Amino acid sequence: MEFKSDKLEINNYKPLREIVFEHLRKCILSGELEPGERLMELQLAESLGVSRTPVREAIRKLELEGLVEMVARKGAYVADVSIKDILDILEVRMFLEGLAAYLAAERMTDKEIDKLKEILKKFEDELDIMEKEDIIQLDIKFHDMIVKGSQNNKLMHIVQGLQEQFQRFRIIYFNEYNEYEDIKKYHRAIFDAIRERDSKKAQEYAQTHVEMIEESIIKWKKRNEITK
Repeated sequence: MEFKSDKLEINNYKPLREIVFEHLRKCILSGELEPGERLMELQLAESLGVSRTPVREAIRKLELEGLVEMVARKGAYVADVSIKDILDILEVRMFLEGLAAYLAAERMTDKEIDKLKEILKKFEDELDIMEKEDIIQLDIKFHDMIVKGSQNNKLMHIVQGLQEQFQRFRIIYFNEYNEYEDIKKYHRAIFDAIRERDSKKAQEYAQTHVEMIEESIIKWKKRNEITK
């Protein structure tokens, strides 16, 4: 295992197993711990500066979330990223982000719209010179701003959970993705509809944007199946 980590910062208000769980979860979602990578309790414990018990408990919890797979007589492994799961997530996101854009067009304050415009402008002006990781983060920021603008806390919580699940695949997928102009085009269309307070158009463009990503992922999957 090539995973390396600084010692954990201990929080007296949180059980150690929760701190280890959150740290390992973050490493899996960010791609630092890759799909198929073995999680060895002893090495993780030494790396994090803790005993094996909180590591074992954290791994069990990660298994319940579907982020870790237990293999008989072999141990724990970071779960593979399933294309089916990703397409299921996008199917749900299509409707939820459409709803978020619809509500944002009605409820976003002028100040929030100005902030959304700043994000869009940075995306449009610097797209050609940005690293892929920066593009990913700016894309997330754009969509998070719209969801926040919906002023619906339940919706924000659900979408955030889906974003986290999608993040693992986003890192793998974006390594080969090069259709950034399409993202820019849809971001502009969504923003213009929100600024004009056109809820239906905002919803339509947001849903079409997710559909475009879904179609692109299906094409990506077929290409990879052919080249393997």
